[in-house]
Amino acid sequence: MKYRAKSLNTDSEENPGQVASRRVYTGRVISLDVDTVRFPNGTIGDLEMVRHSGASAVVPFLDDPQGPDPEVLLIRQYRYAAEESLFEIPAGRLDPGEAPEACALRELREETGYLAGSVELLTTIFTTPGFTDERIHLFLATDMVSGEANLESDEILDLHRMPLSLAIRLIHSGEVKDAKTIVGLLLAASHRRTE
Repeated sequence: MKYRAKSLNTDSEENPGQVASRRVYTGRVISLDVDTVRFPNGTIGDLEMVRHSGASAVVPFLDDPQGPDPEVLLIRQYRYAAEESLFEIPAGRLDPGEAPEACALRELREETGYLAGSVELLTTIFTTPGFTDERIHLFLATDMVSGEANLESDEILDLHRMPLSLAIRLIHSGEVKDAKTIVGLLLAASHRRTE
């Protein structure tokens, strides 16, 4: 059953949505549109929208996730926008027509060399819904088999094996700052307790 919030807005609601759109920029990773939008209260305004194909990310468990303190695999890579190296779970953009699960498996293999025997969808999140339509599908991966990574030229990263408890402590200490990683690790930890 889905929860549906009751609106406190007493204004008459019109059908919100796009009235018009103009493409301003098309790049390799994103596009930028200026959309004219009708808001729920009937007003109209322009919004800059970053369009993104979507992505998948995966929390890889290197041993039994139901064990006392299972190991997870994180990557650490330099992120220019953040101006520092960040701990992250493996992730990447969906290729055209690619299913989110296939993307999660592909990115895990390319970035870490590991193959997962099983993946399970944890949830799908919007990264920053105020200005982008990007969604990231978060998965939990188990039954791992090591192999060889196949990194892209701009992917310079290190692999870090650690107990899940340490990864959670790194979130609380502020050392893990990447949103998809925080959500993925906390959901994976919660998922373990509910099985």
